[in-house]
Amino acid sequence: MNRFRASLFEAFLWLSVLGYGLLMRLLALGLSRQRLMAIALHWQRAVLWGLRRLCGIDYRVQGEAHLLEGRGQIILSNHQSAWETIALGRLLPMPQTWVMKQELLRIPFFGWALSLFEPIAIDRSAGRQAMRQLLTVGAERLARGHCLVIFPEGTRVAPGVSKRFGLGGALLAERTGAPVVPIAHNAGCFWGRQPLRKYAGTIDVVIGPPIETEGLSAQEINRRAEDWIRTTTQALVEHAVGANPAAQGRDTVTG
Repeated sequence: MNRFRASLFEAFLWLSVLGYGLLMRLLALGLSRQRLMAIALHWQRAVLWGLRRLCGIDYRVQGEAHLLEGRGQIILSNHQSAWETIALGRLLPMPQTWVMKQELLRIPFFGWALSLFEPIAIDRSAGRQAMRQLLTVGAERLARGHCLVIFPEGTRVAPGVSKRFGLGGALLAERTGAPVVPIAHNAGCFWGRQPLRKYAGTIDVVIGPPIETEGLSAQEINRRAEDWIRTTTQALVEHAVGANPAAQGRDTVTG
């Protein structure tokens, strides 16, 4: 039954991507970015509704008061699942800029719609050029009050697996003085890398206190964010597995 429900959800997800993605591309020339974002948020609500109804996966959030309304900020979050790439857009202040790998923009319908929101799409093979792109465009977006979203692990990492944080977000914080808001969650315990392996339960998301970065080195900023995210994530994963032993069947590979 779990596989059947997960299959229904995957069909629902990709049909929604096709429908909403096509709609946004058709309306792109006639609508403002704000109105396009409203359509994207409606899609996110629909996907989370489908996930709850078909797979029994819900979520709860702690620490929303730590988000800084009306101020440029850098969000550093752990990355375990596709879930956070959908749900965080609903939780974070607007306007938003997401840092992501360039390949995502090539996904039919999904990537086409994603490109409308001008993400910072990184070519991970470009080395220093990619870092310059992040620092230059990121600084400009922060100056405009954007919430800049970065997954410093660079790829999905299964619960219980550690991967060193990249330094890009911390370097941007050091250069601009923008605060860093860390986020930890245990989404990978419920929605893993394999699309047909989902486990009913409640995803916990914890938003940590902002790290004021003025006067701190990039290494110190990264250390503080990584320590908080890693410690908090471990506690959330242990809680999820304790409440639902089936979640121990999570994936142990990244990608």
